[in-house]
This record gives sequence, structure tokens and C-alpha cells, in this order.
Amino acid sequence: MQFTTNVQLLLDGLNTVTRALSARPTKQILEGVHLSAVGEHVKLTCSDGNLSIEMSILADVKEEGTAVLPGRLFTELSRKLPGGEVTIRVGENHAASIRCLSSKSNLAGMNPTDYPEMARVAEGTTVRIPQDKLKEMISRVVFAIATEDNRQILTGCLLEIEPTEARLVALDGFRLAIQKAVMPFELPGGKENVRVVIPGRVLNEMSKVLGDTDEYCTLVFDQSRMTASFGTTTLSTVLLTGEYIDYRKILPASFRTTALADRVGVQNAIDRASLMAREGKNNLIRMSFSGDTLTISSNAELGDVLEELETELTGDPIEIAFNAKYITDVIRNITDEKLCMRFNSNVSPCVIAPQEGEDYLYLILPVRVFT
Repeated sequence: MQFTTNVQLLLDGLNTVTRALSARPTKQILEGVHLSAVGEHVKLTCSDGNLSIEMSILADVKEEGTAVLPGRLFTELSRKLPGGEVTIRVGENHAASIRCLSSKSNLAGMNPTDYPEMARVAEGTTVRIPQDKLKEMISRVVFAIATEDNRQILTGCLLEIEPTEARLVALDGFRLAIQKAVMPFELPGGKENVRVVIPGRVLNEMSKVLGDTDEYCTLVFDQSRMTASFGTTTLSTVLLTGEYIDYRKILPASFRTTALADRVGVQNAIDRASLMAREGKNNLIRMSFSGDTLTISSNAELGDVLEELETELTGDPIEIAFNAKYITDVIRNITDEKLCMRFNSNVSPCVIAPQEGEDYLYLILPVRVFT
């Protein structure tokens, strides 16, 4: 195999596909990046056995063939190349010679016949979502995906698709995040909805390689796998199995208190209060809503913070406490001018959602404080 390509093209491709590499691969071959040179393209592929990412780059292919090179080392070496064009030649012993201007390197490879073929969904439910919209949806819910494996289904994100909208739902036991996209979807066979649970790690990596463009990402699902295709990139992953929690049962039907406040002002006040909260034992901030005033406070042995902001309060006054990180994660993902918070009591969930509409919804459990 021999081809010449632009160094930056090669590096962009490697940076994309190596996101699928595992820190603890189950097989040595999965430490590598698979290269396939055919026609005018080189296809780069990495996999951890569950997640695979493939990207095609333009190249001047002199000799078609395949190779597997150490993924991380090949990427680091490519990053250090001087630029311009790079020529890569792989011989019968699987070793690669890499030539770029005055730079010459040799890299031991592995037998490409040992590399597993990328699994794809041939037939299944197909939907299309603009890349920038999908990227935004993912970024606004991933923080609420559980990171511990004691309930594996919660380490994934629920994707619900109906004929007129799609929803991403994440829940970690302390927070619930829902992000909605309203657009038409064609579901096969008269289906009313499609529900799949995508691993959280996959969504994290996917959000980093999706483009900031309205060009479509095509998602194809079957019972156990999802394939996503966008631009010159294809991603394939196993889905999580099991029944996702019925999150609708968690959502309160009504509220006793609703508070409106300037979102930027609240975010800045919480950021300052969080500095002191992190010095305390429980990382707590307190919020007190009374009349037209919202008071945000935190204290620790080293000092305290007290912030007062204007608010529009409907219903009963309330004092409530939150883990500073949990509420900060939520507010940083909201762009509305006004922050709308709804409560029933200081020991029941707080819901943050638009004043009008249903584009997003966040639910946070408060911290019970004994005074």
C-alpha cells in the first residue's frame, strides 16, 4: 500500500477516528488504526469493540491496500510532521515508512486481516437530523448522564423519536435533562415512536465530531445497534439494552411557586457563591425567594457569599438548597433571557423550563438542610 495525502487532512481524520480507541483495549489489534487505500481515498477506522468510527480522506493512491498502525503513536507522529504532503508506504511485513519533507520515520504495524470489520445497520429505522441541531441537543443533556455502572441503563441517553419531534433524555438520579427538537420525521411501518438508549460515551464523542452545519446526520437503528453517517464520517455503536426509566412519572403535574429572574444575573451570582460552596463540606448553595427578591448564599469556614437579585414570584415564598455543581451545570446550558424555576417544596424537585414552550426541561433534586 502506498499513498500521498495532505498532513492536515490525515491529522483531522486521525483525530476523529481515534476517539473510538479504548484506554484498555480487549485485543492488541484494537490499539491500532485501520487504513484502507482504494481509488482516490484512504479510509481510516478505529474501534473499541463496541464503538467504531470511520472517516474517509482524499489521497493520491499509488498502490491500493490495507494496513493497521498503532493508533495513538501514529497520531502523535502525524501531529509532529512539518506539514505539506506526507507519503506513507506499507510493505509485506506490515511496517510503514512515513516521509514528509525532510522527515523520515518507520513504524511497525499489525496484520490488517486480524482487524474486525466495522458492523453497520443494513436495515432499520432511518431518521435524519441537522448536524448542528443534534450537536446542540447532545451538549445540553450529556452532563446528566450517570457515570457509575450500578444502573447501566442510566449510563446511556434515551432518544425518543415521534412523527413531529425528537427528544434526548438523560437522568443520573439527581438531575433530569430533556432536550427537544421539533421537526417532521418519517417513521417506517406506521410506527408511532422509536425509543433507543445510546451509550453516554458514544454521545460525548459524537458531539465532538459532528459539524456546525445544517447538513444532515443520518441515523439508522435496529434492535441492538445504531449507525450514524455525516459528511465523510461514519460511526457505529451497540445500543444499551433494558427498559429506560419512565421519566414522565418523575415530573410534577403542578407547582405551588414559580420564580422568574434574569438568567445571566442568576448564573453570575451562583458562580460567585459556588466559589465559597466548594470550600464547604457539602458544596451547597441556598436560594431564598420572597417577595421580589432572590437571595443566593453560601458559606464555609473561610467565609461566606450573599447575593441579592430581583425576581418575579408567583405563589408561596420558598427557601431551598442545591448542590452547587448540579444547578450550575443546568443554568450553563440555558440561553433564554429569563430563568423560570418552579417549586412545590424545599424537599421536592425543582423544574427549570422555558416560560413558554417545551424546548427543554431540567429537573434537580434539592438537598435537605437541617437548621
